[in-house]
Amino acid sequence: MGKAMDVANECVLVTGAAGFIGSHVSVGLLGLGARVVGVDCFDPYYARELKELNLGMVQGAASGGEGCGEERFVFCEMDLCDTDALQALMETHGVTGVIHLAAKAGVRPSIADPVGYARANVVGTQSVLSAASGARCGRVVAASSSSVYGNNEKTPFSELDAVEHPISPYAATKRACELIGETHHHLTGMPVAMLRFFTVFGPGQRPDLAIRLFLDKVSKGETITMFGDGSMSRDFTFIDDIVAGVLASYAQIDSHGYRIWNLGSDHPVVLRELIAMIGEVVGREPIIDQQPMQAGDVDRTWADLDRSSKELGYGATTSIREGIERQWAWMQEIG
Repeated sequence: MGKAMDVANECVLVTGAAGFIGSHVSVGLLGLGARVVGVDCFDPYYARELKELNLGMVQGAASGGEGCGEERFVFCEMDLCDTDALQALMETHGVTGVIHLAAKAGVRPSIADPVGYARANVVGTQSVLSAASGARCGRVVAASSSSVYGNNEKTPFSELDAVEHPISPYAATKRACELIGETHHHLTGMPVAMLRFFTVFGPGQRPDLAIRLFLDKVSKGETITMFGDGSMSRDFTFIDDIVAGVLASYAQIDSHGYRIWNLGSDHPVVLRELIAMIGEVVGREPIIDQQPMQAGDVDRTWADLDRSSKELGYGATTSIREGIERQWAWMQEIG
């Protein structure tokens, strides 16, 4: 995918390293020979023990690789809004670049706590960028979200589309982060990539997200709540494909300066079909409680991958069915 970058001499700071995507990206970096400094604040949005499980996976990957005289994975629990401490951490470990994945996640909870989301996501992102400049890092890759597209009528969603109508505080914070990233690049010259992730799933997925929630409940014969008539659709993207896209963008952002890239699958799945597929994978008929659509939820997401395909060599390779089967196998494994 895209031109290769030798990251064996890189020390990459990964924020949100104990989270779902952050832990998988950290493992991917370690697999390429990089050193990784992980940062996480263990936001109480979901259980700390699940994040500790993610960290264990990263530590296992670090200990399994070639030694290079220094610890290959260092972890620090800290608040990203403490810019001075963050910059000091980067300088101490000789961080050369940043992959910023930490955020308060979730559309619906952001409606109840918009101030908390603005602090963690907007102030946190500015803090990361400022610390990275202070520590003379070479590049920053940061997570945005498909939610910035709101209820755009045009599909699939392209990076060139207008994104001026977010419908949740979460989406608004992510769009704000993109603008902050562009300003930072303009003022400092630092290469900055903003990645619009489309509904990521797979082993380690957050427990509040639909696929993990539905797999758990259907397998136990419990009722699942379906918001709306089941016609909403999502462009579900398997974690391995996302990691490949993140690493490709890290390798290539220096030749673009500032860039937004979609990372999705380009294969939207309708909710009622997703539920039926989950029933088939676990071998039980789903029991559905239909409820009205919730505020802040978009009707559909669908990634236009033209730009990320041409510029990053990106393309999703894991089908929704295969991804669900792999996630279900992982859930059974962890018990």
